[in-house]
Amino acid sequence: MIQGKDIIKSYEDLQVLKGVDIDITKGEIVSIIGKSGAGKSTLLHIVGTLDHSDAGTIVINGVDTTRLNKKNLAKFRNET
Repeated sequence: MIQGKDIIKSYEDLQVLKGVDIDITKGEIVSIIGKSGAGKSTLLHIVGTLDHSDAGTIVINGVDTTRLNKKNLAKFRNET
């Protein structure tokens, strides 16, 4: 299960994600659509733990990835 709550991400003065919530259950197929520059790739990078948000939480299989340090995040990625 993947849960994201109030995800915020900005690049300098441009706020790309503005309080995004996402809830994906195991086996669910999800499509993310939007205009160019809407933040689709940014959201996927954050949910995939390849980037971090400025605020909000990402919980994957019960683990709050926003609270993991770099070493534990790398370990989590390898195990998930």
